[in-house]
Amino acid sequence: MSLLKNVGTIGGLTAVSRVFGFVRDILIARVLGATAMGDAWQLAFTLPNIFRRLFAEGAFASAFVPLFNRRMKEDGDVSEARMFAENVLAVLLPILIVFGAAAMIAMPWVVGFFAPDGLANDPDALAIAVFMGRVTFPYLLFMSVATLIAAVLNSLSRFAAAAAAPILLNICLIAALAYGLSLGDSAEARWTSAQAMAWALSLSGLLQVVWLGAFMRRAGFNLSLVAPKLTGGVKELGVLVVPAIFGAGVYQISRFVDLFFLSTLEVGSYTYLAMADRWNQLPLGIIGIALGTAILPALSRHLGREEGDEASRLQSNAIELAMLLTVPCAVALFFTGAGFVQVFMAGQNFTNEDALMTGLVVQGLVLGLPAYVLVKVLTPNFFARKDTRTPVVTAAISLIVTVGLNIVLVPRIGVVGLAVAGAAGAWVNILLLGGILYTKNYYRISARTLGRVARICVAAAAMGVALWWLTGQISPWFTGSVLDQASAIGAIMAVGAVTYALPAIALGVLDRATITRLMRRQG
Repeated sequence: MSLLKNVGTIGGLTAVSRVFGFVRDILIARVLGATAMGDAWQLAFTLPNIFRRLFAEGAFASAFVPLFNRRMKEDGDVSEARMFAENVLAVLLPILIVFGAAAMIAMPWVVGFFAPDGLANDPDALAIAVFMGRVTFPYLLFMSVATLIAAVLNSLSRFAAAAAAPILLNICLIAALAYGLSLGDSAEARWTSAQAMAWALSLSGLLQVVWLGAFMRRAGFNLSLVAPKLTGGVKELGVLVVPAIFGAGVYQISRFVDLFFLSTLEVGSYTYLAMADRWNQLPLGIIGIALGTAILPALSRHLGREEGDEASRLQSNAIELAMLLTVPCAVALFFTGAGFVQVFMAGQNFTNEDALMTGLVVQGLVLGLPAYVLVKVLTPNFFARKDTRTPVVTAAISLIVTVGLNIVLVPRIGVVGLAVAGAAGAWVNILLLGGILYTKNYYRISARTLGRVARICVAAAAMGVALWWLTGQISPWFTGSVLDQASAIGAIMAVGAVTYALPAIALGVLDRATITRLMRRQG
């Protein structure tokens, strides 16, 4: 299957999930608002997700997929691969259970440390935050198992089920919010809504395991529970995954650093950052995660067959496609993000002032959006070569830069400083990854690809000028009637599409040859 088709499958289903997540966050903003309860929910939601990303998605999948693919036989015999996956699952489960139990016991101290002053000084709100943290933490166990199953499915080129699984999370949370809305707009209703979402989060993890397990069995691949045993394959995975965990851990440490700095700011800062990140995650999830997921198995196959030219072609196509889609998204969100937040999120407990502050955070975040996506595009080149150490080093250096900028910026510009510092750190990471790929001769970007990226930036800049002018003319519409708001969104989308497409076509960024090249089969 071609890169474009794989990305289209993963990205399309991820887009559906992101739309549900977008609806979820609109409801959260309006039901909980930028209040102590809103911050308590965001903290309870963030903690298990930090460890999920640390133990599961990035680190585990990047180490597991190449080893699993190596055990897949050309004649369709999957017995060795199945045995490997079963042994990994047997060792993974006890580790997760022990870690989860310890975290739930320590939850009062964890929440107390990261809670902002307005939450930490309210005993009732703090107790509810601790309760929600304990209820949500089993989500980590369920999603780690789901990640293993998803890695198996992706290795079998069954991308759709794993890409669709997060939709279940958002459906569960939306149902919990709908229940909370039925209770009214009192403080007690907000407490109940937040607690219902905590239970819904863990339930969604269990449902995703069941969902993915059903598709795995349909693909003719079944896993059985076996006794834990440190086989050679498990040890090899451990050798690869530990550095990858440290690499992912660097990013997650940065999330803990963010939580620390957020705890020094006023109540509502958690919510501002979370709501702004939803807009950043729309293109990041749809484009970055889709590309990273699609190219890792293909890169592993090309490198395993010593097809260096094909691997380089795939990497170039991924970079070009990432920039073609991401750069205009970043430019558009920078100029129109505040307006979009006003239209979609302002209302009830989320005021217009909250929306404007969130819009400023969106601007800071999208400065790094192309870099965040490129990290997901470049790191598979290292993982496919079983080089998990290099991304650790580059991520650590970028973290040092980020923390240094946080120290300088957060006291001066608050939560916006966190967004800007993270964006700068991401670009440092890209410069380091690209430089190492070049010096190790893993991948050297061609002049043609650089030229196309430059033309993409020119086309996006033309669009940015048009959107900057337009938003100045229609800014009163963002807080007007429903018709005014709909007209504002329609005008932005129409002007943005036209003013990007026309320069892109004129500059040769969008043409039949490019689409044909991206449609070629990948190994």
